[in-house]
Amino acid sequence: MAEIRRAAVIGTGTMGPGMGAVLARTGIETVLYDVSAEALERAKAGVQMAEGVLDRLEAPTEDGGSVRFETELAAALDGAELVVEAVPEKLELKHEIFPQFEQHVAEDAILASNTSGIPITKIAAVCQHPERVVGMHWSNPPHLIPMIEVIPGEQTDQRVVDKACELVRRFGYHPVVEKEVPGFVENRILYAILRECLDLVDRGIIDPEGMDLNVRWGIGYKLAVIGPMELLDMAGLDIYNAVGSYLNQDLSTSGEVSKTIRDRIAEGKLGMKTGSGIYDYTPEQIDQLRGQRAAKLVAVRKALEA
Repeated sequence: MAEIRRAAVIGTGTMGPGMGAVLARTGIETVLYDVSAEALERAKAGVQMAEGVLDRLEAPTEDGGSVRFETELAAALDGAELVVEAVPEKLELKHEIFPQFEQHVAEDAILASNTSGIPITKIAAVCQHPERVVGMHWSNPPHLIPMIEVIPGEQTDQRVVDKACELVRRFGYHPVVEKEVPGFVENRILYAILRECLDLVDRGIIDPEGMDLNVRWGIGYKLAVIGPMELLDMAGLDIYNAVGSYLNQDLSTSGEVSKTIRDRIAEGKLGMKTGSGIYDYTPEQIDQLRGQRAAKLVAVRKALEA
């Protein structure tokens, strides 16, 4: 397979602009597609913001990269050697769009999904060439988190996996190849942490502010430098065995979503996008928080890569 020079990101949403900016920075002619012209206008601003962050990261730039915006799917897919699907997390929607990809791209084009947990084998089931479908799960924000999960389905060709990993390394990120499992690895770890955090809040053991401080300056600060498997060795496997033998029995194993979350959803409090969730936000606070968090993530990434 030749080096990828043309890519299409299908669906802008929250991650499309950042992915497009990263791909373009790597010398790839990139098209961002969305059915909504309004969404594409937001995506243009998102790409500009992501490009500014990449400048602050001093990310290298290859010649030939560009970003353009399309509301016609055929035009977006024309000549694409890589398609990155980033539509909403509904299997029926992905089943509708993947066969359309195959109608417009060459047989050796890679069809990647940015799904955060739908099995790749299920997505590829409607394709004539399921061997070229692969998961490429970016972390949000995609222009800041330099790790991508690469997940083959049952019929994915190994050459497609290798090509996806090669591309990820090309723009300076770390590919992590995984076997299919619901939610994939990153979200499984994240949701296990969130389940325990919410259980402790639900039970009144700690309030949300205290929880955020505890995790941010406890395990969060530590795990950014020392991975969980490394942490086991550092602490001592015997210590983990001793504590885990009683603590594991007391950790939340609930299969239900937290009452804290369900109650807020019932009240229409969905988080920053509605101005209220666990916390309350004004539009000015949201803009300020986004800027502050981007600056901190830039600083942390530079420190970790030093």
